[in-house]
Amino acid sequence: MTSHRNPETVLRRRSAANLAAGLILAAAGATGLRAQDPDVLTIDQLLSIESVVSGSPAWSPDGSSILFRSSLSGGLVTLSPDGGFPTRIPIEMGSSGHFLASQMPGWSPKGNWISYVSDKGGSPEIWIWSTHDGREMQLTNLGGRINSMTWSPDERSIAFAGDRYGNYDIWTVEVATRRVRRISNDKLYEVFPTWTPDSQRILYVRLDDAWEDHAVIEVAPDGSGARTVLQDRDFFDYGAGSTFGFPRVSPDGSQVLFRSHRSGWINYWLAPVEGGEPRPVAAAEADQSGAVWSPDGRSIAYVENHNGRHDLRVVPAGGGRPRVLVSPEGGVASGPSWSPDSRSIAYLKADLVSPQDLYVVAVEGGESRPLTFSMPAGNLAGRLILPEKVHYPSTDGYSIPAYLYRPVGVPAGERAPGILWIHGGPTSQFNDTFQQHVQFFAQRGYAVLLPNIRGSSGYGKDFADANNGCWGHCDLEDVLAGADYLKAQPEVDPDRIGLTGTSYGGIMGMYAAAFAPDAFRAIIPGSGYSDWVHFYRSENELRHVKLLEHELGPFETSQDVWRSSSAIYEIDKVSTPIFLVHGEGRYPGSDQSEIFARALENHYKAFEYTTYPNENYYVRGKANRRQMLLDMLDFFGRFLKDDMVDAP
Repeated sequence: MTSHRNPETVLRRRSAANLAAGLILAAAGATGLRAQDPDVLTIDQLLSIESVVSGSPAWSPDGSSILFRSSLSGGLVTLSPDGGFPTRIPIEMGSSGHFLASQMPGWSPKGNWISYVSDKGGSPEIWIWSTHDGREMQLTNLGGRINSMTWSPDERSIAFAGDRYGNYDIWTVEVATRRVRRISNDKLYEVFPTWTPDSQRILYVRLDDAWEDHAVIEVAPDGSGARTVLQDRDFFDYGAGSTFGFPRVSPDGSQVLFRSHRSGWINYWLAPVEGGEPRPVAAAEADQSGAVWSPDGRSIAYVENHNGRHDLRVVPAGGGRPRVLVSPEGGVASGPSWSPDSRSIAYLKADLVSPQDLYVVAVEGGESRPLTFSMPAGNLAGRLILPEKVHYPSTDGYSIPAYLYRPVGVPAGERAPGILWIHGGPTSQFNDTFQQHVQFFAQRGYAVLLPNIRGSSGYGKDFADANNGCWGHCDLEDVLAGADYLKAQPEVDPDRIGLTGTSYGGIMGMYAAAFAPDAFRAIIPGSGYSDWVHFYRSENELRHVKLLEHELGPFETSQDVWRSSSAIYEIDKVSTPIFLVHGEGRYPGSDQSEIFARALENHYKAFEYTTYPNENYYVRGKANRRQMLLDMLDFFGRFLKDDMVDAP
């Protein structure tokens, strides 16, 4: 911690050399992290708890295997639904090794190919790999990004959304000839194409300019005969179409399944392809996701979110009462994929003390069994802290749901410091999943509270919109109420409360420092943004601008709101010690933490600033996360576990 005026002294940057030195010291126990209590996991044990599977599983057309992406290698593997040893698919994914959910590799309808997006040739392009002889073939060479794709049922073509000309349009590529055709041309985003079962028509999504309204358009594969199938309004789509998702046509071609916010909750609806009024699939006061038709067309599987627990459900396509197929206690089911015979569903499951694994469940009997086992040996799950689900009162009549991690290793008669941990988004949510970084602090004597403050998803549209126009003010009230709740816990020292979080959690740390300067004893903003006016005029990343305009209003007419929701303009009020952390060295980066640090320096505020190499703005690499946790632990230890007593 420093208040020196020389910026080069204050703005410390972590180099690869001192990162390595930090790792060596930690390994040698110089940090004092290795707990005497055998039930407390070391940092390396905690970081070893990660899933071996990511994305969504995809069942092969012949039912013999399930395709998924390995989190460990970044490559693709197949696994028998009966279990056994996985088989690696020898595909080079390129430098990024990254899939969007909408770009996930997929089987061709007859199982002859696996399609995927790779940037190994430079730009992201569509490739296919033969399941018969291992041949790889590059189908496209457009030089733009690709945000979604699907096979035609006759296996002759792939429809995809590409931005070769700076705006997403719908394209097709023929497998045999590699002929690419652009079939839509609009200034608005056109994404997420899907085919009718006869391969004669394509349905896709067109977003309005604000990314709030969607139209599902039907068109012939040559681009002719376009018509609007349905329109959906007031459903902000931060993912440029991925929130709304694919319009999914029923196996008989008569209906389209789509996601909508029209009831006040994100539910699935069915509409006739030829036109007509939509009807809800399984109306609920809960958000729904991941819906897929059974191959026989009789059922729809989907996931339903109830205060962070995600159930896997099945409902008759013709209407009827949904059946809960998998309801993880303190857990999350996701990514359902039907077996070709419609008798089983592959899905992913995680819980509060376990990483995500691949499962298969029998639709009729409900028996579920795991196919992968991500948890390392050593009874690590039994040594983790199971949080409590709680609610606490806030202003404006809100009751805020949260997860409370009670600390371990606190000596008798003493009280633990507390940490509020704020999620990103802001329209996101803490769910019933394993929180690696939170466990690290809770196991080291900190009480940690994870609130889903107003603006979070999962609790209805009104709650998600409740911080619109008042970032850093109305939602900060829920953070401050969370601090009061934490202070009231009998094992917590009310005078030693810290705050952290990443992305919007980092933004909230900056808000708290500037707008509530006496509320916390130490704050660690991770990859936060402090100046929305500067952001708009400099970085201007499109999806972030769409989010800001949706929540704060158009910049040209709402600059006062953008400014009032920027912490940097009240930097003079900061009195809390701050530790700014973020990544750097890879695209896309940001200067937002640095300009906040320089403003703190200019006002002689006490702070530290550290970056982690070979990252974009966010810190995701395992070695860097390890070092960041050590740095955070050191900072909170100095300010939340010190012997200093404040003046009354």
